[in-house]
Amino acid sequence: MNVQFVLFVALSAIAVVAASGMLLSSSAIYSALFLVINFLVVAIFYLLLGAPFIAMVQVTVYAGAIMVLFLFVIMILGAEKTRQPTHAQRWQQPLSLLLGLVLLVLAGYVIMTHGLGDLPRVLENPTSYGSPAAIGRVLFQSYLLPFELTSLLLLVAMVGAVVLTGVAERRRRRPRPSRRL
Repeated sequence: MNVQFVLFVALSAIAVVAASGMLLSSSAIYSALFLVINFLVVAIFYLLLGAPFIAMVQVTVYAGAIMVLFLFVIMILGAEKTRQPTHAQRWQQPLSLLLGLVLLVLAGYVIMTHGLGDLPRVLENPTSYGSPAAIGRVLFQSYLLPFELTSLLLLVAMVGAVVLTGVAERRRRRPRPSRRL
């Protein structure tokens, strides 16, 4: 066993525990923080695979920007605590446990009948693989149109959010006429 395998197993255990904590936590804020831990573990996996740029993007975009957005929405909506199951949702928990058990049985059956097989060889990546220069070259040469369309779509969404927020703010400020006569 080499160091990378031990590190992979330890990080996998952390990822599974963080994902379980995210799903089982009764607080939405703790769930979001467990998700941040999971994003950081995935970034370390990218580092182990030799893709430092993707790891940096994972931390910056997901663990940084998107999780700040999630926490902001959670705080604004006041959804710190998840709701207790209502009468209409009582059937979901036994069904999910049954489906999870079926998934485990099927996975065990496939592993028992076909085996795990040989582990794939890890190929050495060229030194320029995953570097910011190589990604920028591919992004701005081969995928320039989709990149620009995505940026245009994000700009339209941002302008739409500002306009909708302004309309809602004006409606809230406008005094309502009294219904008393």
